[in-house]
Amino acid sequence: MSSLLIQFLNGLASASTLFLVAAGLSLIFGVTRIVNFAHGALYMLGIYAAYSFSGRLGFWPGVLAAAVAVGAFGAAAEIALLRRLYRAPELLQLLGTFALTLIVEDFTLWYWGAEDLLGPRAPRLAGSVRIAGSAFPQYDLFLIAVGPVVLGALWLLLRRTRWGRLVRAATQDRDMVAALGVNQKWLFTGVFALGAALAGLAGALEVPRQPAQLSLDLPAMSDAFVVVVVGGMGSIPGAFLAAILIGEVKALCVALGFSKLTLVVEFVVMAVVLVLRPHGLLGKPWENPRAEEPEPLRAASRAMSIAGAVALVALVALPFFTTGYALVLAVDIFVFALFAASLHFIMGPGGMTSFGHAAYLGLGAYAAGLLLRKAAWPMEAALLAAPIAAAAGAALFGWFCVRLSGVYLAMLTLAVAQIVWSVAYQWDALTGGSNGLIGVWPAGWAASRQAFYLLALVVCAAGILLLRRALFAPFGWALRAARDSPLRAEATGIDVRRTQWIAFAAAGGVAGIAGGMYAFSKGSISPDSTLAVSRSVDALVMVLLGGVQALSGPWIGAAAYTWLHDVLARNTDYWRAILGAAMLAIVLAFPQGIVGALRARFGAGEKA
Repeated sequence: MSSLLIQFLNGLASASTLFLVAAGLSLIFGVTRIVNFAHGALYMLGIYAAYSFSGRLGFWPGVLAAAVAVGAFGAAAEIALLRRLYRAPELLQLLGTFALTLIVEDFTLWYWGAEDLLGPRAPRLAGSVRIAGSAFPQYDLFLIAVGPVVLGALWLLLRRTRWGRLVRAATQDRDMVAALGVNQKWLFTGVFALGAALAGLAGALEVPRQPAQLSLDLPAMSDAFVVVVVGGMGSIPGAFLAAILIGEVKALCVALGFSKLTLVVEFVVMAVVLVLRPHGLLGKPWENPRAEEPEPLRAASRAMSIAGAVALVALVALPFFTTGYALVLAVDIFVFALFAASLHFIMGPGGMTSFGHAAYLGLGAYAAGLLLRKAAWPMEAALLAAPIAAAAGAALFGWFCVRLSGVYLAMLTLAVAQIVWSVAYQWDALTGGSNGLIGVWPAGWAASRQAFYLLALVVCAAGILLLRRALFAPFGWALRAARDSPLRAEATGIDVRRTQWIAFAAAGGVAGIAGGMYAFSKGSISPDSTLAVSRSVDALVMVLLGGVQALSGPWIGAAAYTWLHDVLARNTDYWRAILGAAMLAIVLAFPQGIVGALRARFGAGEKA
């Protein structure tokens, strides 16, 4: 019984930190409607800032100074960047905030270094107290009190002050608030600064509990999204309730001896909540009007067709001119182009955003690798099985996912991907666990660099052409109709959910082809290389970088992103900042992506 009580208290302490991060994210989304991918980076910045400030000012002044500093940074980022994106499509906002994350990561690396940094303990809270015969840290008791205090302070701020009333009004109707003469820009800046300060405070308060390290941002962002979505987007009381639920479920897993489940249990909770209550525990439907009208689907222009044919001939001829690293990089580009094209199939024409598309890349990769290594199948058969396994997984998960829309759909796909990642990460006997599988090599006829390059070119080009062909078939028109006007599509006899479900499964199958090729190109598979959240984010960035409105956008974006990532990573330690700056430049100067910018400069081509 005492161990259950201690774990219950541990859950409450963790819930306080989760709530602080999630409250800031929920506040920002509720007013600005921006899904802030940089929120985890703000949390990480809070830990590092508290480490530095506490050494100079003392612990408690250092914690407050860190929160203020991160809030000021958030205000500056909102003024310099996000103000330009409020009227942009939601996905473009994601790309901009992700680019900001990359810049913050490398700033942290440059200023504080790559080593983990251990912060000081809190004065007069460094000991423990006896509870039910067991020792419990005093600092954790303090953290348990922080969550309700911050919730109460936010309630008073939002309910008892004029600024709070304006914030709540903006949450309901931003345009009406602007029409009443309220300076919307500074209201948004204040909200973003407060949200950033809460994330910074959450990070600063974690200094006595964990070291400052560069890998904190993505897990923190993921956890914050889970709490916000479970509680309901924009609902601060919902975030508090969800943080307690998730913190206690994790603690219960530890108390019952299922500690491995803590890697995935929060995503299981999110998936269950979204299936039963699609808008979260205390949430409500959010209207997400498209920032731009969908454009008609057109075949490639004659000039573009000629350019594509010339490029294909050049790619076929490349192995006759080089056998070096260029072929290896080209194979990576082919694989990720196909992967990005499969995501674009449901994002652009389908209107379904996925934060977890790596699940199907990983299912295809593991299916091919396991059949080759465990069942002794030949490469050809294993490669053919990869899309079947991925499509089956996508069909299973998609049946639940397509019942949601917007951010809730995206977060359910993230939950699915994390569940799949957790299974692969912990099933040592089958998948090799965190070490993955090795020895996944192609057959003898495809073992040479040139032969595998040509195989990858043929397979990936065929997959991309298959997706393009589907979009010009009646199914493609039905899919776009389901995206643009679901009610009208239903009225004409189109089964919207069934159409979206089929598209989801088809996109998963094509991603599985890319996964199978990836496994044989690398000779090994691991959960982090194929199933991690970062791989799903890569695919999103590729699609948005190329242009979600263009059929050629995903593979041009994949080529640009993969090449730039490779060149920068091999030549500088601060490649993330340079890549982020380049992405920000594209977001601000060419909001339609690379293809959109080229189309505006040289004339119209294909659109999605």
